[in-house]
Amino acid sequence: MASTDEIEFDSRFIRIYKSGLIQRLIPSDFVQPSIDPETRVSSKDMTINPQTSLSARIYLPNLAHSPSSRLPLIIYYHGGAFCLGSAFSSFTHNYLNPLVAQLNIVLVSVSYRLAPEHPIPAAYDDSWEALKWAAAHVNGEGPDDWLSAHADFDRLFLAGDSAGGNIAHNVAMRAGTERVGDGVEIEGSVMIHPYFLEGKKSNSTEDMEKMWRMTCPSTTGLDDHRINPMAQMAPTLMGLGCRRVLVCLGEDFLREGGRSYCERLMESGWEGEGEVFETKGEGHAFHVFDVGSEKAIAQTRKISDFINGI
Repeated sequence: MASTDEIEFDSRFIRIYKSGLIQRLIPSDFVQPSIDPETRVSSKDMTINPQTSLSARIYLPNLAHSPSSRLPLIIYYHGGAFCLGSAFSSFTHNYLNPLVAQLNIVLVSVSYRLAPEHPIPAAYDDSWEALKWAAAHVNGEGPDDWLSAHADFDRLFLAGDSAGGNIAHNVAMRAGTERVGDGVEIEGSVMIHPYFLEGKKSNSTEDMEKMWRMTCPSTTGLDDHRINPMAQMAPTLMGLGCRRVLVCLGEDFLREGGRSYCERLMESGWEGEGEVFETKGEGHAFHVFDVGSEKAIAQTRKISDFINGI
């Protein structure tokens, strides 16, 4: 094998060669936006920034029962360890259609740039830009008619699973120090199996630490507050820029990091309301791979109650 074809980085998710070739071992297919035949949820794709190819898929529920009312708005960030996944993949699309229907919400699913072609902080910057783009519709003057006509910006939420949960946290922290939009504040954040790593070592966390270093070459390691908000030198979680937080956990290698995050958040002096929902006997991101399972439906029901303040 020629030296230019030698493997530089190898994992169960992605393989990178010295020649620059990148093989994503869990490829993302593309599904078209549509009117879902089962839920009657509509979706369409929008370009947010042509220069960076930042885009999003926007979802609107069946408005037959609420044609004139404004609905909660969720900005959603998909998972994939910052190097996999897509807002346009079948996994994401098939999960979000029933979620939008059950929660009766407007949802913006963000297609942020992926590492290693676009190392972190590109994913964070794109995710923040998408939030601000959505917030620009608050007075009904933005480019998207669905957001202008149907989104309630007094009920604005961030949400995401795995790396997307990590992004939701980091975007909410930025919202604690920077303005989201004209009179726009984040009501809450839903972090599903969030990708947080502590200093505790295991085979799984060591693999994920290697992934983190690959996606974020500028990192200092597990003391980096972006991947470990509980690190000793991390900014205080008291500055989290939302009023409520729901953290959903499974029985996976990230559960302890999620628990530690919740404990640190509630001890920080943050004045919001925090809640943890655990699903026993299910692995990482099970809800995306088995959308119709009893436990996935129960988790969605919990998210619905959280969004609606129940």
